[in-house]
Amino acid sequence: MIFYSYDEFAIDAKKMAKQIKDEFDPEVILAVARGGLTLGHSLAVALNNRNLFTLNSIHYEDTNKLDTIQIFNVPDLSKYTKILLVDDIIDSGESMVEIKRELLKRYPNLDIKIATVFYKEKALLLPEFKVKEAHDWVEFFWDIHI
Repeated sequence: MIFYSYDEFAIDAKKMAKQIKDEFDPEVILAVARGGLTLGHSLAVALNNRNLFTLNSIHYEDTNKLDTIQIFNVPDLSKYTKILLVDDIIDSGESMVEIKRELLKRYPNLDIKIATVFYKEKALLLPEFKVKEAHDWVEFFWDIHI
Protein backbone atom coordinates (compact mmCIF):
# COMPACT_ATOMS: atom_id res chain seq x y z
CA MET A 1 0.00 0.00 0.00
CA ILE A 2 1.19 3.53 -0.73
CA PHE A 3 0.05 6.72 0.98
CA TYR A 4 -0.82 9.63 -1.30
CA SER A 5 -0.26 12.89 0.58
CA TYR A 6 -1.84 16.31 0.22
CA ASP A 7 1.50 17.80 -0.86
CA GLU A 8 1.79 15.32 -3.75
CA PHE A 9 -1.85 15.91 -4.67
CA ALA A 10 -1.44 19.71 -4.78
CA ILE A 11 1.45 19.40 -7.25
CA ASP A 12 -0.35 16.79 -9.36
CA ALA A 13 -3.67 18.68 -9.45
CA LYS A 14 -1.97 21.86 -10.69
CA LYS A 15 -0.13 19.93 -13.39
CA MET A 16 -3.33 18.17 -14.45
CA ALA A 17 -5.37 21.40 -14.46
CA LYS A 18 -2.90 23.05 -16.84
CA GLN A 19 -3.04 20.11 -19.23
CA ILE A 20 -6.86 20.04 -19.13
CA LYS A 21 -7.09 23.81 -19.74
CA ASP A 22 -4.72 23.54 -22.72
CA GLU A 23 -6.30 20.45 -24.30
CA PHE A 24 -10.01 20.30 -23.40
CA ASP A 25 -11.41 23.16 -21.25
CA PRO A 26 -14.64 21.40 -20.15
CA GLU A 27 -18.04 23.00 -19.68
CA VAL A 28 -18.79 20.66 -16.77
CA ILE A 29 -16.63 18.84 -14.26
CA LEU A 30 -18.49 15.71 -13.19
CA ALA A 31 -16.95 14.14 -10.08
CA VAL A 32 -17.67 10.53 -9.16
CA ALA A 33 -18.61 10.41 -5.49
CA ARG A 34 -16.89 9.77 -3.29
CA GLY A 35 -13.37 9.26 -4.59
CA GLY A 36 -13.48 11.95 -7.25
CA LEU A 37 -14.81 14.76 -5.08
CA THR A 38 -11.50 16.18 -3.87
CA LEU A 39 -9.94 16.17 -7.34
CA GLY A 40 -13.17 17.50 -8.88
CA HIS A 41 -13.28 20.42 -6.45
CA SER A 42 -9.60 21.22 -6.94
CA LEU A 43 -9.90 21.16 -10.73
CA ALA A 44 -13.04 23.32 -10.62
CA VAL A 45 -11.18 25.95 -8.60
CA ALA A 46 -8.03 25.76 -10.75
CA LEU A 47 -10.04 25.99 -13.99
CA ASN A 48 -12.42 28.63 -12.58
CA ASN A 49 -15.34 26.37 -13.51
CA ARG A 50 -18.47 26.62 -11.36
CA ASN A 51 -20.24 23.78 -13.18
CA LEU A 52 -19.07 21.12 -10.74
CA PHE A 53 -21.58 18.27 -10.61
CA THR A 54 -21.50 14.85 -9.00
CA LEU A 55 -22.87 11.39 -9.55
CA ASN A 56 -22.63 8.31 -7.37
CA SER A 57 -21.07 5.00 -8.29
CA ILE A 58 -20.54 2.06 -5.98
CA HIS A 59 -18.28 -0.80 -7.05
CA TYR A 60 -16.15 -1.23 -3.92
CA GLU A 61 -16.92 -1.62 -0.23
CA ASP A 62 -13.70 -0.68 1.55
CA THR A 63 -11.11 -2.71 -0.40
CA ASN A 64 -13.60 -5.36 -1.58
CA LYS A 65 -14.85 -5.26 -5.16
CA LEU A 66 -18.60 -5.83 -5.43
CA ASP A 67 -20.33 -7.99 -8.06
CA THR A 68 -22.45 -5.10 -9.35
CA ILE A 69 -21.92 -1.45 -10.21
CA GLN A 70 -24.51 0.99 -8.94
CA ILE A 71 -24.78 4.36 -10.70
CA PHE A 72 -27.24 6.94 -9.37
CA ASN A 73 -27.85 10.67 -8.85
CA VAL A 74 -26.88 11.40 -12.45
CA PRO A 75 -27.25 15.17 -13.07
CA ASP A 76 -29.05 16.78 -16.01
CA LEU A 77 -26.36 17.33 -18.65
CA SER A 78 -28.71 18.15 -21.53
CA LYS A 79 -27.42 21.74 -21.88
CA TYR A 80 -23.75 20.75 -22.11
CA THR A 81 -21.37 18.99 -24.47
CA LYS A 82 -17.82 18.93 -23.04
CA ILE A 83 -17.77 16.88 -19.83
CA LEU A 84 -14.73 16.10 -17.71
CA LEU A 85 -15.47 12.94 -15.72
CA VAL A 86 -13.27 12.85 -12.61
CA ASP A 87 -12.35 10.10 -10.15
CA ASP A 88 -9.41 9.31 -7.89
CA ILE A 89 -8.28 6.12 -9.64
CA ILE A 90 -9.11 3.82 -12.51
CA ASP A 91 -8.38 0.33 -11.25
CA SER A 92 -10.09 -2.31 -13.41
CA GLY A 93 -11.90 0.39 -15.37
CA GLU A 94 -15.22 -1.43 -15.01
CA SER A 95 -16.91 1.39 -13.09
CA MET A 96 -15.77 4.08 -15.51
CA VAL A 97 -16.85 2.04 -18.54
CA GLU A 98 -20.33 1.68 -17.04
CA ILE A 99 -20.55 5.34 -16.01
CA LYS A 100 -19.52 6.50 -19.47
CA ARG A 101 -21.97 4.07 -21.08
CA GLU A 102 -24.81 5.33 -18.87
CA LEU A 103 -24.01 8.99 -19.58
CA LEU A 104 -23.88 8.42 -23.34
CA LYS A 105 -27.11 6.44 -23.23
CA ARG A 106 -28.86 9.41 -21.59
CA TYR A 107 -26.96 12.13 -23.48
CA PRO A 108 -25.53 10.75 -26.75
CA ASN A 109 -24.00 14.08 -27.84
CA LEU A 110 -21.58 14.36 -24.93
CA ASP A 111 -17.85 14.68 -25.50
CA ILE A 112 -16.56 12.94 -22.36
CA LYS A 113 -12.93 12.99 -21.27
CA ILE A 114 -11.74 11.29 -18.10
CA ALA A 115 -9.31 12.58 -15.47
CA THR A 116 -7.90 10.55 -12.60
CA VAL A 117 -4.86 10.95 -10.42
CA PHE A 118 -4.00 7.24 -10.59
CA TYR A 119 -4.62 4.60 -13.23
CA LYS A 120 -3.66 0.99 -13.82
CA GLU A 121 -2.25 0.15 -17.23
CA LYS A 122 -4.36 -3.03 -17.42
CA ALA A 123 -7.66 -1.13 -17.00
CA LEU A 124 -10.45 -1.52 -19.57
CA LEU A 125 -10.00 2.14 -20.45
CA LEU A 126 -7.37 4.72 -19.65
CA PRO A 127 -8.07 8.33 -18.69
CA GLU A 128 -7.14 11.07 -21.12
CA PHE A 129 -5.75 13.05 -18.17
CA LYS A 130 -3.73 11.13 -15.60
CA VAL A 131 -0.70 11.61 -13.39
CA LYS A 132 0.55 8.38 -11.86
CA GLU A 133 0.40 4.68 -12.61
CA ALA A 134 -0.68 2.63 -9.58
CA HIS A 135 1.15 -0.61 -8.86
CA ASP A 136 -0.30 -1.11 -5.37
CA TRP A 137 -3.35 -0.16 -3.31
CA VAL A 138 -3.43 3.63 -2.83
CA GLU A 139 -4.45 5.17 0.49
CA PHE A 140 -5.54 8.75 -0.22
CA PHE A 141 -5.06 11.52 2.33
CA TRP A 142 -8.81 12.25 2.17
CA ASP A 143 -9.80 8.69 3.19
CA ILE A 144 -10.29 9.15 6.91
CA HIS A 145 -11.32 6.07 8.88
CA ILE A 146 -12.83 6.51 12.32
